Amino acid sequence: MALLNILHYPDARLHTVATPVETFDAALQTQIDNMFETMYEAKGIGLAATQVDYHKRLVVMDISEDHNERRVFINPVIIEKEGETVYEEGCLSVPGIYDKVTRAERVKVRAQDATGAEYELEADGLLAICIQHEIDHLDGKVFVEYLSELKQGRIRTKLKKREKQNM
Repeated sequence: MALLNILHYPDARLHTVATPVETFDAALQTQIDNMFETMYEAKGIGLAATQVDYHKRLVVMDISEDHNERRVFINPVIIEKEGETVYEEGCLSVPGIYDKVTRAERVKVRAQDATGAEYELEADGLLAICIQHEIDHLDGKVFVEYLSELKQGRIRTKLKKREKQNM
């Protein structure tokens, strides 16, 4: 397995709309394994393929504390949304930035697993938030884009300043 490079906001590649996965093979499984390794190393709970510059509709997720509930969503589509909740979100592509985002409280998603088998999942709480957040990535949207223009500008400035300090 290999660690992948995570793109950081405002990298334009984060706005690429991912295309459907059509081939379910060993190369896809390697990509899934590498994404899990990258996500765990970065201390994340979800990672969309777009974030690692792989523009296919693939998400890996594990919201458990023990890293023992690996979930794979391939070609995910939210087919039902219900309620509304506000949650303070963060993102591996926007390190160190957290802000409140309004999302559906419950979702029902249709996706495929690593073998191509289709399934449906109903989720609420953190899992529902994470599903919506990661599908946004596949659609070329980063969570900070739910915030005001002023906040987005401040975040870009903060991240650029931090990048310069790390050079």
